[in-house]
Amino acid sequence: MDDRLGRVIRQQLRKAGRQFEEAKRAYAEGQEGGEGPPDRSGADRYDLPADAAGDARIVCRRHAEKRTVAVGADGRPECFEAGHPDCEGCAEDVRDGYVETW
Repeated sequence: MDDRLGRVIRQQLRKAGRQFEEAKRAYAEGQEGGEGPPDRSGADRYDLPADAAGDARIVCRRHAEKRTVAVGADGRPECFEAGHPDCEGCAEDVRDGYVETW
């Protein structure tokens, strides 16, 4: 029970942190008259290490290999395949901040 409670608390804290950062960004855009910085890539949004092109460096669960892939604003890598358990787990881990990187 303690592990589950700890995991729930960590998830909620991460969620609150993301909401805070989004509110802070929206406030800054409002102060600048709507001219905010360009949309952040998914790698930036989810604090993933990235290459020079902005693609996230992740370890693919499905194929067990290192990859550089674009990550969408919804936390899905471009190689995501809906319905595949490894891909679903990877996208969830990206959003929760648990994905393995290199």
